[in-house]
Amino acid sequence: MSNPDADASRLAAESINKRDPTGWFEQLYTEAAEGRAIVPWDRTAPNALIGSWIRDRAPHRGRALVVGCGYGTDSEFIASLGYDTTAFDISQTAIDTAHARFPESVVQYEVADVLDLPQRWLRAFDVVIESITVQSMPVWVRQNAVAAIASTVAPGGSLLVVSGIREDGVEVEGPPWPLTREEIESFASTALTATRIERVTSENRWRATFMNELGSEMAGD
Repeated sequence: MSNPDADASRLAAESINKRDPTGWFEQLYTEAAEGRAIVPWDRTAPNALIGSWIRDRAPHRGRALVVGCGYGTDSEFIASLGYDTTAFDISQTAIDTAHARFPESVVQYEVADVLDLPQRWLRAFDVVIESITVQSMPVWVRQNAVAAIASTVAPGGSLLVVSGIREDGVEVEGPPWPLTREEIESFASTALTATRIERVTSENRWRATFMNELGSEMAGD
């Protein structure tokens, strides 16, 4: 039987050695579609840390963006609450599988690279969900990914970041490369402010909320 973590680690190492930090995602999803690998983050139920966070944000309206959506489980849940949901992944195979799993979906699924997002997404979303995508990327591209994700949050909008926890000074062989608190805090920018950073010990996860306070007073009127 295939080992999900080993599959991801093998493909990531091959891709990163070629200085291609994101190419391994399509390789992994392709091998999974062929029955030769398992996607380690594939789930049949929405992420509980996302679910409890977004349920508390009623009324559920506006535009939502899901980063690195994979097969779409979280995206479908968010859309079911009433959000106009866009979800993207760098893997065409992942997006094709999401369409196959949810043929009646109202989610707008797109193929996109977090390191080169469409200009039309700049400050366009009221809710942005980033769960374990950045931690799957090597350190040398991580800040570019963080900046790109932060740039999609509309004035008055919120960003949720979910990531594994890494203690300061601890080296890990990834993927994944869980984030330190400093790396979580780096999602704050000239526009975004951290409003809550939780250490969810039971899940060994960070759950952090950031808000784009530029124009937030107008957005709340």
